[in-house]
Amino acid sequence: MVFDRKILVKQFPWLVEKNMSMVISASYDGLICASFLHHFLGWKLEGYYDLTSIWVSNNAIKNRENLIWVDLNILPKQGRAIGGQIISDSTMIPDGFTSTSNPNIIANITANKFHQKFPFSTLIYLLWIHNVKIEKSLFARLLTLQSDDVWLKCQNYPENIAYWQNLLPDYDWKWLFTKINSKTFDTRIDQLLYPKLLDINAISGYGKLVSNFMKIKSRQMNVNPDWDEDIIMNLFTLFGNHLKWTPPRLPHIIKRIDGERTKTALSNVKKMGLTPFLKENKVFSYAISSPRIFNFTSFGTVRKSPIEKKYD
Repeated sequence: MVFDRKILVKQFPWLVEKNMSMVISASYDGLICASFLHHFLGWKLEGYYDLTSIWVSNNAIKNRENLIWVDLNILPKQGRAIGGQIISDSTMIPDGFTSTSNPNIIANITANKFHQKFPFSTLIYLLWIHNVKIEKSLFARLLTLQSDDVWLKCQNYPENIAYWQNLLPDYDWKWLFTKINSKTFDTRIDQLLYPKLLDINAISGYGKLVSNFMKIKSRQMNVNPDWDEDIIMNLFTLFGNHLKWTPPRLPHIIKRIDGERTKTALSNVKKMGLTPFLKENKVFSYAISSPRIFNFTSFGTVRKSPIEKKYD
């Protein structure tokens, strides 16, 4: 199959609506998506979710049924979301995901086809949907390709990268991905991007992927909104300076809602069946993070969102 922008927008018209309210993943990936969506569509940042806790503003509570969850995959039927994790071990897709724009769901990529998993970031998916080209500068490319370690995926999984470029036609992939698989690009990451991110404390740990040439290990950034507002602002400023995207205002967080995140073997889920497992464990969000691992979060409710449960 080949993705079609017009069909996609018809299926998920909210992707192009303006002035929506969003909750984002509490990560570099979520923050750069928030910058894009605010600049081009005027979306308002109203909260964060780090797959264990949800931080929300008063506006998020009042408009909880109209929130868009960005760089996330949430299960409740009332939740519209855009994300890129694998969420099925078979051809069956849980009902809640009919309101999620997830390229793996659209392309029918399940745990049985993990090697074909969507390799790009949510940001790059948004760039393709809106056919937006980033600034023609090296640092703009570096910031974009840092999202979800796309530059490392280009080096480690070139066949899958090429496969998805063909699925997402009519975009300037050649310039975005030029000479990524080279020692020169490794050097630019090592000497330009990572030092800048370290300078603003926008690196919190390491990922699994390693570059081909200088053996650079992936750097990750997850934020805790309880005390990382300065880092969030520094990243928004960095995106604004180099990508020319107007930063969103930080939300005034009034409440944190804590859930429980659990990891289990995918085989355990298969034994019970996906739908019964989700119901029994009152799952709010989950991802099949490898062909063998199932990560999920519960807030102890099935029919209501955790935001609604806490305030009604």
